[in-house]
Amino acid sequence: MGVKLVCQNRKARHDYFIDEVMEAGMVLLGAEVKSLREGRASLVDSYARVKSGEVFVYNVHITPYSHSHHVKLDPLRPRKLLLNKKEIKRLIGKTEEKGYTLIPTKIYFTRGRAKIEVALAKGKRKYDKRHALKERELKREAEEGKRWRKS
Repeated sequence: MGVKLVCQNRKARHDYFIDEVMEAGMVLLGAEVKSLREGRASLVDSYARVKSGEVFVYNVHITPYSHSHHVKLDPLRPRKLLLNKKEIKRLIGKTEEKGYTLIPTKIYFTRGRAKIEVALAKGKRKYDKRHALKERELKREAEEGKRWRKS
């Protein structure tokens, strides 16, 4: 059984230098899981924080399940992440360093369980973004030059 991608934060790699990536489970309710299976989630402007020894993810928008009428859930409610104590301690140490933050990069299902990929990242400045775009453009031009020489 493979991995089913629900949503991805594509701007994360553009806005941040990603140092470390880890997989975590999420505490969800049944209606939220059904909504995720339909692919109705968004990671825009979401972030994670360590709060009193637990990790929570904020601003992850999971659209309420259309066939669930008995439970009204806030689509942006904070959700607890399931990590080992050792991982949480390491995250506490890293996020206290200047400039580091936790950002969710994707939500997916593996072996029937909803997982979230959280990255330890450092914010890029405007000139860093421009430099990365320039490098990508130069690489693309070099590849294009190779194709012209071959034919």
